[in-house]
Amino acid sequence: MCGGEYLAVYLISLREGTMGIDCISRAQCAVMALALFAGDLALAKTPVILASGRRDPRIYAIDLNAALRPENNNTPNATVSRSLVSPRRLDGAMLGDPANIVLSDDQRTAYVMNHHGSIVNAEFLQHGGRANISIMDVKKMLRPEFDNTDAAVLKIVDAGWFGGVGLIVLPDVIIASMSEGWLGQDGSNRFSLIDPKTGGLIGQIQLALVGSGTRQLNTSCATFPVPFVSPTPPPVTYSFLGPSHAFGCWPNPQFLALGKGSDGKTYLLSGNGGTEDVSVMDLQKALTGSPIVEVAPRIPVQAGPFGIAASPNGKFVAVTARQNNRTGVEGNTISIIDVDLARQGLPGAEAARVQVGTDGASGQARPFSVAWTPDGKEILVANTRVNNVSIIDVALALAHRPGAEIARVARCAHASRRCASKAKDRGHRGRRALRGCNRRR
Repeated sequence: MCGGEYLAVYLISLREGTMGIDCISRAQCAVMALALFAGDLALAKTPVILASGRRDPRIYAIDLNAALRPENNNTPNATVSRSLVSPRRLDGAMLGDPANIVLSDDQRTAYVMNHHGSIVNAEFLQHGGRANISIMDVKKMLRPEFDNTDAAVLKIVDAGWFGGVGLIVLPDVIIASMSEGWLGQDGSNRFSLIDPKTGGLIGQIQLALVGSGTRQLNTSCATFPVPFVSPTPPPVTYSFLGPSHAFGCWPNPQFLALGKGSDGKTYLLSGNGGTEDVSVMDLQKALTGSPIVEVAPRIPVQAGPFGIAASPNGKFVAVTARQNNRTGVEGNTISIIDVDLARQGLPGAEAARVQVGTDGASGQARPFSVAWTPDGKEILVANTRVNNVSIIDVALALAHRPGAEIARVARCAHASRRCASKAKDRGHRGRRALRGCNRRR
């Protein structure tokens, strides 16, 4: 089973101070979508993972208990079924580019973001394809008799822009972030609002390119109206492929999170890979149809973010500093954003910045995805470049105390290696017993 940047994060379950996993597998794979259900999936008898490798246009249903058995390491034995995210092309080629997967509250419906839409990955060798969303029946995704078919696909809807990434599913609307422009890796400031019943595009949020609270990292950006006014020719300044110093004109929003303010309102937050910052938006205003809904200056982070996730109480958001798209230098930190300070534009909105994955200050870790433990006390980070997972003590991080990265878990690199328990003392609370990968002795 190929794991990956998402898999490395969400396969972690903390039980009684130890890691409930034999090892972290394949943290370097390009897996772009995963949902883990720590309890039993509503329609399954055992805990199930739904995962995708993005370039493989199928969602894998994986029996978690079976995946944790040593004898199933590096085998397909834990795979229950594989569901195509789209009907095949007329010549039989598989279509789709799944970059994210989100479940409905009742866990009966899966929403899969196809980053570049219904494309054949071996043929579409660039960025900027028009995204779509596959809406799928989870019950059918778990049935072995439907393996390698599109039986679980209910419908496929247009996502309204290019390079889709983030997904939030609310009862009456799907919110989808768009990270790219047409046929290019750069050039987006859009979020689509989609009716889940009909699949119709019912609105779009647009991030400002210039003005108070914004920033552009490229000093040669051409003007472009926000909100868009027709007729206007296509944008002039954008990058076809990064890294490039042409980056920095467009926010290119990546993943999304919902945070809560002390005013009782819910805020939409996005990590912007192009301008290396975080936007805070008024969700309710967006749902009334307003295209311009940012409420405060953007919060700069170390490098262009990708993963973003809210704490269980919604008061904080953790965001990864993946990569500087202008230079190609990869980040090695996560930022913890205080939602209440951020929505008011107050100092200290970046409540903490924690180095992850590597000890060297200039080391490149490429932190990719991020998740909170259910009690909100720890943050889990998948570091792609160094193939490990960091565990962050939130209290230590917010107190700006050293040793906030209390654990670092390496992946298993080879089937001949076994996972042995080991621990290091990092931070005043010590380090939990972890299972790392050592050669059999």
